[in-house]
Amino acid sequence: MAFVRGSIPETPSRFNPLRRGVFGGVPGAVVVESAPVVNAKPPSLIVYPGSFDPLTLGHLDLLERASGIFDRVILAVAAGSWKPGALFSCAERVEMAREAAHALGNVEVRVMEGMLVDFCHAVGARVVLRGLRAYSDFEYEFQMALTNRKLAPDIETFFLMPREDHSYVSSSIVREIASYAGDTSRFVPPEVQRHIERKVVLTRLEGKGRAP
Repeated sequence: MAFVRGSIPETPSRFNPLRRGVFGGVPGAVVVESAPVVNAKPPSLIVYPGSFDPLTLGHLDLLERASGIFDRVILAVAAGSWKPGALFSCAERVEMAREAAHALGNVEVRVMEGMLVDFCHAVGARVVLRGLRAYSDFEYEFQMALTNRKLAPDIETFFLMPREDHSYVSSSIVREIASYAGDTSRFVPPEVQRHIERKVVLTRLEGKGRAP
């Protein structure tokens, strides 16, 4: 089994392309596999891509756990946010991510432009980290993992489920709450919360400036 070591027995006559097991001592890890490998040595580098607009406690949870498994983790912040209601610029998202991950010495934050597989090849990574919060995430993430495999068969996708108390948190929910000046402190790291509060204040000031 590629990059997964655990006690789940193999099925001799059938190879599972997706299976939950134990990876680096972390239960609940899921890896999209391309071929069975026995006692495979875990790669030293993983890329965690996303828009992180903003970075949430769920993102940070996965980042912390990945940093305990891999020697190096690159948090790849997408240069452009294609999601509706974008809140922060790329520079702001990078700054927030670096502040939130400052205690993780093996985590590096970089800007990602272009396709994910090209970025992985450029930095020498063979594994991509993705989070699965709920079953609703599975279809999209599995489709993207298989698409990336077609584009770059040498790159694997490593899935982690966030802690239960973070499983419902998403950046879009945080952005919606922030748009009404609601309290987002329970969903994001303190470093990110400060940026959100500043953004809300600036947005209100800009709104008053446009008022007749």
